[in-house]
Amino acid sequence: MKEDMPPNSTYEQLGRFVPNNSSGGGNSLYLSEAPPLPLNPWDVVLCVSGTIISCENAIVVAIIFYTPAFRTPMFLLIGSLATADLLAGLGLIFHFAFVYCIQSQVVNLITLGLLVCSFTASVGSLLTITIDRYLSLYNALTYYSERTVTRTYIMLIVTWGISISFGLLPVMGWNCLKDNSSCSIVKPLTKNNLVILSISFFMVFAMMLQLYVQICKIVCRHAQQIALQRHFLATSHYVTTRKGISTLAVILGTFASCWLPFAIYCLLGDYTYPALYTYVTVLPATYNSMINPVIYAFRNQEIQKVLWTICCGCISSAMPFRSRSPSDV
Repeated sequence: MKEDMPPNSTYEQLGRFVPNNSSGGGNSLYLSEAPPLPLNPWDVVLCVSGTIISCENAIVVAIIFYTPAFRTPMFLLIGSLATADLLAGLGLIFHFAFVYCIQSQVVNLITLGLLVCSFTASVGSLLTITIDRYLSLYNALTYYSERTVTRTYIMLIVTWGISISFGLLPVMGWNCLKDNSSCSIVKPLTKNNLVILSISFFMVFAMMLQLYVQICKIVCRHAQQIALQRHFLATSHYVTTRKGISTLAVILGTFASCWLPFAIYCLLGDYTYPALYTYVTVLPATYNSMINPVIYAFRNQEIQKVLWTICCGCISSAMPFRSRSPSDV
C-alpha cells in the first residue's frame, strides 16, 4: 500500500531529487513561501555517502593528475571514472545543502543535471574501461600504439558528450515542474527521461557482460597456453584461471548489484510510489561510486606506491613504474 504524505512535505515543496507521493498539482512549487524543511535522515545518509565518495575519488584524481607516469590510456580512463564519481559525490553534497538552505527550483534543476551527468559518465567510464581491457588482451601486440591513445580520447569524448547531454535535458526544459502527472520516481525528471536512462544502462550492462565473457575466454586460453609452455601442473592452471575469473565476477557483480535495483525500479515505479522505495534503490547505486576507487585505482600497484610515498615516504618517488596491462587493474 502506498503511504500518504502531508501536503507540506519535503517532496511536495521542492520538486526535488526524490519523488513526491501526492497525485495533485497545486502551487507547492512556489518555494519563496515554503516553511523550513524537516531534516530527512535519508538525505543525511546520501550526503555522508557523497562526502566519502568525494574524498576517495579526489585522491585518485590528484594522484593521476600530478604523476607524469600516469599519462597512459589506462590511467586516463581510470581518471575519467574517478572524475565522474567525484562530481557525483559533490552533487549529492550540493543537493543536500541546496535543498535545506537555498530551496530554489533553478538550483535544484542544476544540481539534478549534475547528478545525472556524473552518474551517466561513471557508468560510461566503466564501459570504456571494460572495452580497453578487452582490446588489451585481444590485440595485445598492437595495444601499446598511437591508435590506442587516439581511441581512448575518442571514447572519453563520446562518453562525456553523451553524459553532458543527458545532464542538460532537465535544465533545458525536459522536466515535470509544470506537469506533475508526467513525473518519474525521481522528481523533476520525467518518466520518459528516466526510461531512456534506464534502457541506456541495460544496454551498457549487456555490453559489459558480453565483453567480460570474452575476456574470461581469453584469460582461460592464455592460462592454458602458459601452463603448457612452462609445464605447470593442472592445479596451477586451475588456480590461475579461477583467480582471473573470480576477479572479473566481483567487478561485474558489484556493478550489477549496485545499479540493477534502481534501474529496474525506474522502469516499474511512478511518481505516486512512496519515497522510501526510491531511497532504498538509489542508495546502493551511489555506493558503486564509493567502491569504484577500490576496484579500479587502489588495487593498482603503481597507485599504491604513490599513496605510500605521500603517506609515509617509505618508497622513493623516483622508483620506476612497471607498465601493466589494463587487464591487471
